[in-house]
Amino acid sequence: MSPVLDCRDAGQLLPALRQARQAIGRGEVIVMPTDTVYGVAADAFNASAVARLLAAKGRGRQSPPPVLVSGPTTMRALVAEVPEAVERLMERFWPGGLTIVLPSQPSLSWDLGETRGTVAVRMPDDAFALELLEETGPLAVSSANLTGKPAALDIDSAVEMLRDSVSVYLDGGIVRTGVASTIVDATGLVGAERRPVRVLREGAVSRVELRDVLGDLLEPDDAADEDDVA
Repeated sequence: MSPVLDCRDAGQLLPALRQARQAIGRGEVIVMPTDTVYGVAADAFNASAVARLLAAKGRGRQSPPPVLVSGPTTMRALVAEVPEAVERLMERFWPGGLTIVLPSQPSLSWDLGETRGTVAVRMPDDAFALELLEETGPLAVSSANLTGKPAALDIDSAVEMLRDSVSVYLDGGIVRTGVASTIVDATGLVGAERRPVRVLREGAVSRVELRDVLGDLLEPDDAADEDDVA
């Protein structure tokens, strides 16, 4: 059975960080707490590790995972451009439950799956997750569950579903919100042919809150059918 380490225990915190960092470095998969739901995570720049993450969830390359980062500076290194409206979104909602899709930086050497040249990025509002991200760099992270099952809100649910497909489980207790992040597609703000920001899934951040920041740059369409994102 893979170890379960309690991040809330001061005596286990440093060993938990060390074991998680070492597992990520070996190209293995871990489960970590975030502010929204538990996430299953791997090195975003290790294609075989990302493949293990998708296999653990029972997903294919057609469903690439988003990437968690420790802050906007890291995000800017991953994307081709950060429009001014996206800067405003990050200032208002990061760290927090907003995942932003933008064209990825073409010079990066990574393989998250069939991304069609984009990447979905989020900065979580969780102290342990941010500390881990500072040590590991960007992590590919999707919700800790089997595809089609509810996202894990506590470590026991994650263990029950993912078992030995994960090398290390990090227990942060019951997640604070239990509401998955809102996903917005801001790719239309980049390039000559401008399109409004589209909500792919409404979650922790409401349309009203998004409209307050974006105004008419937010598309009125309310279709939202993405899932399994931490």
